Amino acid sequence: MKSISKGVALLFALLFITAAVLQYNDPDAALWISFYGVAAVACILFLMDRFQPILGLLLGLVYLVATIWVWPEKFEGVKIGNGDIENIERGREAFGLLIVTGVMFFLARKARKK
Repeated sequence: MKSISKGVALLFALLFITAAVLQYNDPDAALWISFYGVAAVACILFLMDRFQPILGLLLGLVYLVATIWVWPEKFEGVKIGNGDIENIERGREAFGLLIVTGVMFFLARKARKK
């Protein structure tokens, strides 16, 4: 089971690094690079057995609050062409943060079991 958790952490570390790199042309790139960069570092800490459960809980809560903060007033999906582009962008950003939230809580739970 430990190897599955490490595999999940490695997969998401790579995905979060990729997400951070892809933010370079975003109008608020520094914010999103930071969000995904911190998540990648947390996954790497888990891989190195240096991840504390409290870190996962705190980060999970921060990302959950950020998800609520970013959530569009009127959710119109994530596909371009289905509504206002700003709402769609905010919906995409919120879902990205929600994924990070889930990963942080997952890592916190797995680190607690050690």
